[in-house]
Amino acid sequence: MFKSNLLIILVAIAGALLGLYAGSYFNRPRVAGLPAGASVLAPGGHLTDLQLPGTDGQTHRLGDWRGNLVLVNFWATWCEPCREEMPLLDAASKRYANDDFTVVGVAIDDPDAVASMLKARPISYPILIGGEDTLKTVGDGNGVLPYSLLIGPDGKMIALRAGSFTSADSLVRWIEPHLPNPG
Repeated sequence: MFKSNLLIILVAIAGALLGLYAGSYFNRPRVAGLPAGASVLAPGGHLTDLQLPGTDGQTHRLGDWRGNLVLVNFWATWCEPCREEMPLLDAASKRYANDDFTVVGVAIDDPDAVASMLKARPISYPILIGGEDTLKTVGDGNGVLPYSLLIGPDGKMIALRAGSFTSADSLVRWIEPHLPNPG
């Protein structure tokens, strides 16, 4: 009797361990179909110096803002949470403008739709136009929008956020610890 109970317990423990391993294996982050030479971005990693057209008609590189703390926000015109957080990002961009902080928006959308929306709802920070490959390049293989990256002055990623900022306080708590002189 004792041996059969012990055997049942050992089989149960082995099954539980196998289940934990299988769960962690199948739930690990994956990015399928990355462009050649691209890698998944993780905290501490360097962001690819994306070169994208801006709504100003010029081509920009994310490296143009190196030396600043940069919040790169990926969004689309059809994404309601994206549109709702844009005023928060615009306010933060203005609030911390003297603290070497910049917000850069990257619209994953049709340029005409972006221009039309920005005409109706202007913002002060620069907007670049990207595509789905842009999201894959920065580690958003599932296409979650909004998707934000906080990039340090050295070009290394500090943090990422999949989903929107729902309040000014949540955005401030994300930014301020990384400012040189928070206030």
